[in-house]
Amino acid sequence: MHTTRPGGTRQIGALLLTDARLPGGGHAYSAGLEPGLRAGVPAAAVPDYIAARLRTVGLVEASATVLAHRAVLETPRGLAAVHDALLARTPSAPLRDVSGMLGRGLVRLVRRLAPDDPAVAHLDALGRTPQRPVVLGVAAAVLGASEEQAARASLYDDAQTVASASLKLAPVDPVDAAGWVLGAEPLIEEMVATALAVTDPADMPATAAPQADQWSLDHQRETRRLFVA
Repeated sequence: MHTTRPGGTRQIGALLLTDARLPGGGHAYSAGLEPGLRAGVPAAAVPDYIAARLRTVGLVEASATVLAHRAVLETPRGLAAVHDALLARTPSAPLRDVSGMLGRGLVRLVRRLAPDDPAVAHLDALGRTPQRPVVLGVAAAVLGASEEQAARASLYDDAQTVASASLKLAPVDPVDAAGWVLGAEPLIEEMVATALAVTDPADMPATAAPQADQWSLDHQRETRRLFVA
């Protein structure tokens, strides 16, 4: 299938990027919820966990997504700077590995849907496995989604990943899980606005989540686990 990068915005492209059925490997990722629950986070605190991620990891990744979207449309050489800035803000090696795994899934999608788009060559030019937020920004641009839609997709996907994982890890009612994501909408919109205000990779937020980083390191050593992280 071949598509050309359209002008303006397209709703379907943005919806596609937030569809859990997208073959991107997200089913293997709990966004840190599995090690968090193992460390003692109660299931009732999952909505708080979602909010904490949106303010930290979620904001960093949404900002990287926005900057990658702009780089593809304006100065493709800037992708490397966005990628380096994101890596610098992801101190956990296991989390970088997971992001690379998810990034590979999105690269495959972009290559199949728009093989002739210059953005594919820009991803290849990175010379390394691209992190998921960078590829998400590129994919959104290729599919005609706006940078605002790309940021929202990144944040929504993070919240939905946690909520979906909770159904496999804890005694959670699916209706409650859906309500958690819906309840996060005001915070998601706040973080979208913050991400859109970032204009340079050097100014990308560095909101840390050291406890989650430690959980990811502990989780890597577990021999019995459902998710990779």
